[in-house]
Amino acid sequence: MKKQNRFRGQLKNYMYWPLMMTILIVLMNIPIYYLDKKAGICVSVFAVLYFLIVFGIFMVNRSLIRNEVISFATQYGTVQKKLLDEFMIPYALLDYNSKILWMNEIFSQITEKDKQYHKSITTIFPAITREILEREGDHNNIQVEWKDRIYRASIGKIYFDEAASEGGLIEVESKNQFLMALYLFDETELHKYIQENREQQLISALVYIDNYEEALESIEEVKRSLLVALVDRKVSKYFSERDSIVKKFEKDKYFVVFKHKYLEELITDKFSILEDVKTIKVGNEMAVTLSIGVGVSGNNYNQKYEYSRMAIDLALGRGGDQAVVKEGEKISYFGGKSRQMEKMTRVKARVKAHALREIIESREQVFIMGHSISDMDAFGAAIGIFCAAQVLGKKTYIVLNEVTSSLRPMKECFTEEKGYPPDMFVRSEKAMELVNAQSVVVVVDTNRPNYTECPELLNRSKTIVVFDHHRQSSEVIENAVLSYIEAYASSTCEMVAEVLQYFNENIHLKPNEADSIYAGILIDTNNFMTKTGVRTFEAAAYLRRCGAEVTRVRKLLRDDMAAYKARAEAVRHAEVYKGAFAISICPADQDVESPTIAGAQAANELLNIVGIKASFVLTEYNGKIYISSRSIDEINVQLIMERLGGGGHLNVAGAQMTDCSVLEAKKRIQETLDQMLEEGDIEV
Repeated sequence: MKKQNRFRGQLKNYMYWPLMMTILIVLMNIPIYYLDKKAGICVSVFAVLYFLIVFGIFMVNRSLIRNEVISFATQYGTVQKKLLDEFMIPYALLDYNSKILWMNEIFSQITEKDKQYHKSITTIFPAITREILEREGDHNNIQVEWKDRIYRASIGKIYFDEAASEGGLIEVESKNQFLMALYLFDETELHKYIQENREQQLISALVYIDNYEEALESIEEVKRSLLVALVDRKVSKYFSERDSIVKKFEKDKYFVVFKHKYLEELITDKFSILEDVKTIKVGNEMAVTLSIGVGVSGNNYNQKYEYSRMAIDLALGRGGDQAVVKEGEKISYFGGKSRQMEKMTRVKARVKAHALREIIESREQVFIMGHSISDMDAFGAAIGIFCAAQVLGKKTYIVLNEVTSSLRPMKECFTEEKGYPPDMFVRSEKAMELVNAQSVVVVVDTNRPNYTECPELLNRSKTIVVFDHHRQSSEVIENAVLSYIEAYASSTCEMVAEVLQYFNENIHLKPNEADSIYAGILIDTNNFMTKTGVRTFEAAAYLRRCGAEVTRVRKLLRDDMAAYKARAEAVRHAEVYKGAFAISICPADQDVESPTIAGAQAANELLNIVGIKASFVLTEYNGKIYISSRSIDEINVQLIMERLGGGGHLNVAGAQMTDCSVLEAKKRIQETLDQMLEEGDIEV
């Protein structure tokens, strides 16, 4: 049976109070009975008559009053509806399925929909999806666009039971449903002013000439001023066309200020000045290259300048010839396609050697660690730093967790029987126990904290030194007191060999120590065929004088049969993509102790195939997908690997993936190649 509506609130009290007076009369009649029984009977009769009369009046007037209330509510609702219909703010009422129940006049005019339009609101504003309407909370705001206007859509939920309980005259049965009220607020002008304000904000940029001294030395003295003038003109013209201020504050450094609205133009143009400046030829044998650092989104001008300084440091750390845009935590890279120029001067190596000696002398113990799954370059560099610390009489530890099959023969050359400390090599857990405030941590062959053998060790020491030859990314080891990162170097072992020559005149490497450092150079240069320069051979010559033996190193680096077969299998099943890219999967058999090394070797082998410009070998190992990429000179694989979260060099790079399978990783490589080919970042 349907539940009848009842009066509520003040109206209910007004209707029921005459009936309640009957109770008062009855209570008053009780003492009268004790005083006079006849009078009490008379009063009782009067009370009964009073109740019957009042009850009769209540029953007769109840329906009349209810009809009057409903009539008033109807008229009141009509007035409300008229007011809403003429409301100057666009307003619509939706059901809980996002269907339009009603809209006012201005909402109909804006959306150009008839008031009888009762379809989903999503058909008008696709941005207002069911997911947004079903969000928790009684009010949600979302930005929507219609025609050429921008609106803020405010969506509020109206529950039936709450609406009926707030001051209603008639109580209705509660229902667990709701309607949605949609308001549109035109914020087109507000967004216009915000955009104009953003476009007028000033952005600072730093422009450095990477090889100023080297380029001038490659030209006749009478033409040097002409070369500098042409570079100045190129830089000034490029930025002045965008209403910029260009100030040269050093012979090879410029400070640039321009409006934010030109940033998108520079990004779309991909900072063409990087390539344009290379066309300057006045007899110079070496092309001039630039590095650009742009700072965006700082709270003030000082912070923007700090962002630009950090961006230029990152550009130089990645080898130069590129632009880096730092927008808060977001970092974008442009250029960096050319090979880094080798610095002929060793002044920097000598300065870093003296700084390293001073740091080690001021500390009690030294911890050396490379990247996880250490390779020969990291191991050889660690041995070189170990020798330097030993000369100064410092207690030194090399943090090494996993020893690969290719590394084991070399590690066995440093045993207690051969005169080395028994705790020369320690695991991460032991290193965490031994480290203290007077320790220095030297990181070699990586500049990413998460790639090291023990990232927690970096938080335990206030003195950190970094030696690496990989290009820097946005994730770097912070607060390093000494950072020696040279992207042009063939290997970290080459850098360490140079530092050792200036570290201390009393340092003398043993043959097995020289072998380790020499092996690191040999592996990273692929037998002196990749990234070799004059300084690479000079470092090798120094190690040869220290007793390094090529034949002995070659024997130590030989592979076992299982690894050789895995490498051959990866080469055999390689797929040629787009006619220039070799992609293969290296089998991670249980017999192969170090499948990632086999994958890297397979990537090198694939470059020997005619027509292959870049190779990619994927290896699944310990729950991760390791990607080794190689090229000779035409393709910058480092840019490709950065798109996949990795990094490296122009022709030697890699990446790690944890959120996909091998086949999915292969597909992502192909999609990345397609995208970069379409954008023009790589060419076949």
